[in-house]
Amino acid sequence: MPFLQYKCSACGKRFEELVVKYDDKVSCPDCGGKTERDYAGELYSATGKQTKKCSGNCKTCGGCR
Repeated sequence: MPFLQYKCSACGKRFEELVVKYDDKVSCPDCGGKTERDYAGELYSATGKQTKKCSGNCKTCGGCR
């Protein structure tokens, strides 16, 4: 179960949440609003090296390949 970063669309709060799957629906703990995944943290490639090309969203990113 991963910790993922989220940002609330309503109040702007950024937070981490422990989820079972990466696509689980998560509500804001402050206002209960709709959230989106937030890719603002430091990202590392599969080799463990920090990469500047990676967006953190593996579905759309080609930075690790």
